[in-house]
Amino acid sequence: MTTAAGVAERLTSLVGALRAHGIRIGTGETVDAARAVEALGLADRELLREGLAATLLHGTGQRQVFDPVFDLYFPRGVGGPEQRAAGREDLRDRLAAALAADDQALLGRLAVEAVDGFGGYGSAPESDGWSSYQTLERLRPQTLLARVRDDVRGQGGSSGFADRLLEDEIRRRIETFRALVAAEARRRVAERRGRDEIARRAVAPTADQVDFLFAGKARLAELRRTVQPLARKLATRLAARRRRASRGAIDLRRTLRGSLSTGGVPMKPVLRRRRPARPELVLLCDVSGSVSGFSDFTMLLVQAVHDQFSKVRVFAFVNRIDEVTGLLRHGTADPEGLSARIQAEATLTGWHGSSDYGMALGEFAERYGDAVGPRTTVFVLGDARTNMSDPNLPAVRQIAERARRVYWLNPEQRSRWGTGDSAAPAYAELVEMHECRTARQLSALVGRLLPV
Repeated sequence: MTTAAGVAERLTSLVGALRAHGIRIGTGETVDAARAVEALGLADRELLREGLAATLLHGTGQRQVFDPVFDLYFPRGVGGPEQRAAGREDLRDRLAAALAADDQALLGRLAVEAVDGFGGYGSAPESDGWSSYQTLERLRPQTLLARVRDDVRGQGGSSGFADRLLEDEIRRRIETFRALVAAEARRRVAERRGRDEIARRAVAPTADQVDFLFAGKARLAELRRTVQPLARKLATRLAARRRRASRGAIDLRRTLRGSLSTGGVPMKPVLRRRRPARPELVLLCDVSGSVSGFSDFTMLLVQAVHDQFSKVRVFAFVNRIDEVTGLLRHGTADPEGLSARIQAEATLTGWHGSSDYGMALGEFAERYGDAVGPRTTVFVLGDARTNMSDPNLPAVRQIAERARRVYWLNPEQRSRWGTGDSAAPAYAELVEMHECRTARQLSALVGRLLPV
């Protein structure tokens, strides 16, 4: 790898893997990265990591993809340790000492030993199976917290507040070691199966590419924190579209009439003046089960750009529907608690707790029909799974006839529409339905579909 051709191959492969994860890297950034490698050299691996991150990335949120990919293409080492790892208790003793001293170099070496000694699986000696989970389960570094705390604290005693700070620091060091073990296990597997395959399959994507239906609490919380920056971009995009649209289309009759003074040549096109009325927006959001994360994020995003519309009204439902516009506006400062507030303060269920699109949409058409008019664009958010109940297509048809536009954003992949209790194909015949599985898809769709 130390030859110029080898380093260039590693760098271009690294860039390709990052692009495959949705990180936009152009030719200019790649050239800058090559210059960084030339200037920094390969001796200091962490300095090289920071140099490449500075030239290739556009935000701190991309580090969660960059770091494990970097570890694959610029690994700490090759192969296993020269000597087999010692016994479990001996390794735990040395790990406790390294954690107490916060010795990063020693933690890296111990991670290599730990994977080599406890992470392998498979019957053949040359098996390519290496598991960070198995390694950590056998070593159990989290159980060393009290021991490391006592070693750091020594005989000097401290206040309860200081103890809590110390424990938080030790937990951070343990998490660092766990990450080193995971990186080492990926590196071992990559040596046998190929770096490109492991970079594609074993590295978690950025939060904006995680499937809403399978995102855990941590990823959903991370997504909610990106609402405001994303909303600012969308607001800028909508304002630009509105400025372009305000110019109006060409008024052909007035243009031809004005061309009489130039012998029939339309030198000065005359544009129709648009009415400066802002559109209205209505959201109907399924907040049941795993769909709730998708609905929460979309509600927060639309509410953050509400200044672009004359009116925004938001309704949540499971099998009953209730307006939550006030709750949403009140809770934008605390996006984490939005779902709990809606569940606690809105009437969303009747005599059972399962989702029922037909009943909820019918109730909306009956109780809140005046919320929809010729200037209203309606977004329905949900997977269209009716639990085998009546989909109530007439109610959807009634909403579509009243509204300017109706769009349905479905967080399920298109291949699952119509399977089981999904009424997506039936609804898609009445309104325009789009697959919307990730935050990146959502931002692109919202930016394209929101009215101006």
